[in-house]
Amino acid sequence: MSLLVVGLSHRSAPVSVLERAALNADAQVKLLQDTVAAEPATEAAVLATCNRIELYADVDKFHAGVAELSTLLAQHSGVGLEELTPYLYVHYEDRAVHHLFSVACGLDSMVVGEGQILGQIKDALARAQDLHTAGRLLNDLFQQALRVGKRAHSETGIDRAGQSLVTFGLEQLAADTDVPGWARGRTALVIGAGSMSSLAAATLARAGVGEIVVANRTFERAERLAQILADAEGATARAVRMEAVAAELTRADVVVSCTGATGLVLTADAVAEAVAGRTGEPAADVSAGAPARATDLPPTSAGTDENCPLDLASVQGTPGFSVHGEAAVAGMDAATLEQHAAWVGEGTSLREQGREHDAGGRFTPEADAELIAALAQAVATAGRVPEYRRPEPVAEIPRPAPAVFLLDLAMPRDIDAAVHRLAGVRLVDIESLAEASADAPMASDVDQVRRIVSDEVAAFGAAQRAAHITPTVVALRTMAADVVAAEIARLDGRLPGLDDRLRGEIRQTVHRVVDKLLHAPTVRVKQLAAEPGGTGYADALRTLFDLDPETVAAVSRAVDNTDEKDRPA
Repeated sequence: MSLLVVGLSHRSAPVSVLERAALNADAQVKLLQDTVAAEPATEAAVLATCNRIELYADVDKFHAGVAELSTLLAQHSGVGLEELTPYLYVHYEDRAVHHLFSVACGLDSMVVGEGQILGQIKDALARAQDLHTAGRLLNDLFQQALRVGKRAHSETGIDRAGQSLVTFGLEQLAADTDVPGWARGRTALVIGAGSMSSLAAATLARAGVGEIVVANRTFERAERLAQILADAEGATARAVRMEAVAAELTRADVVVSCTGATGLVLTADAVAEAVAGRTGEPAADVSAGAPARATDLPPTSAGTDENCPLDLASVQGTPGFSVHGEAAVAGMDAATLEQHAAWVGEGTSLREQGREHDAGGRFTPEADAELIAALAQAVATAGRVPEYRRPEPVAEIPRPAPAVFLLDLAMPRDIDAAVHRLAGVRLVDIESLAEASADAPMASDVDQVRRIVSDEVAAFGAAQRAAHITPTVVALRTMAADVVAAEIARLDGRLPGLDDRLRGEIRQTVHRVVDKLLHAPTVRVKQLAAEPGGTGYADALRTLFDLDPETVAAVSRAVDNTDEKDRPA
């Protein structure tokens, strides 16, 4: 069997795809169960964080394993396999071990060196153990990854190379100001009471915010976090129910959201209303070309024509987006786009800034059709239409100083990306963090961590290869002991009058001869098996000594059961 990992992360996929592919707890459980039920895999573990989704498995066939794991990821994420495939990466055997160890050390994180990933790896292992989908290989792998990650943080300065995602996000919110100076005296609203939200709340408390308000769907968890903040951090903290978020939003200077919700927690309209409530002025949409509320869009003549292939109701009123623009057609195939272009060309038009007008001030159907046709061509070339998320601010409309700061650490996102276009608001989300971290400086300690990872990968591979041959060596020694016992019994039959002392001397002599004959080859075969490419020595031993495969398998199962009992809970 061999280790295989199939996944996608912030390095391979845009945030919009990661967001759609995010797996909730129930989906992770079902994915693990279906993976071990599939033919190529005998063990499975899922590492799902805000910026990565990875499926680890012990498989007996590489190509079949890749196909099966990719299909399962697509099925359980809800993203079609054809769309997901370009963003997937595959690592096998030693490369898979190297990848997980690098992840555990924070080398593959959005913010290099962050330590929160260790807790997420521990949770992934615990989930697989609870579901009995982690066997000897994945137990050894994940536990060793945790040890390697801890070693990297204790022996190097990798912590100086980056911070936790929370700290990095707050630094991006504070811009050119130090976080304590920026946060001191402000009111913070933290939405969610999970590990990430709790870390954010504690960080804000240490930074000196004046008050922290915790909102959560389970009010008791919000109360518990508020009490912890008050007791451990000395912060002024209180809990509210989720229904109170809209009211608290008008008071909050800083909002951090990280929930497990599958839909938006804060819409652009809700944020715009909060800004208006604080400033007394409507929140301008800096992408619209003129000050306007996010909901004050020009009317459109696009109605609910039953022949239209688009669900217009789902995109009508989206701030700053054309009904026929990129946001409406993101992810469509070329055939549907061409059908839509034909429908537009038959006479439906849209009132949108910057498009060609006819004499009556309306947009020509030809202009609409040309836009859709161009998008169809883009789909044919690139395979999809990128989602239009965050337009550049219009230069002639200066942004006022932010009145509200929002940090969205959820995946999928909690806060509408359209908030980026609202004046008086600064939003930092996973997407903008990815852009900012691309230019973050790397510490010299990173090279040292990479050396640690390389050494640990080699050691892990050697240990696994040595362990692979151990059942065969044990079976060989067992066979030799059985041969000795049979020969001693035969001697007893031929020499029944042999006294006990002499019989004991003969037995010990025969055992010593067998042990000396087997000692050098078994020690040497373990050394050879630990080297790269040494897995074939187990097969050679089984063939040379005609060992029963079932005997070897029985020894292997006994070793696995012993290891399982010895593992910490």
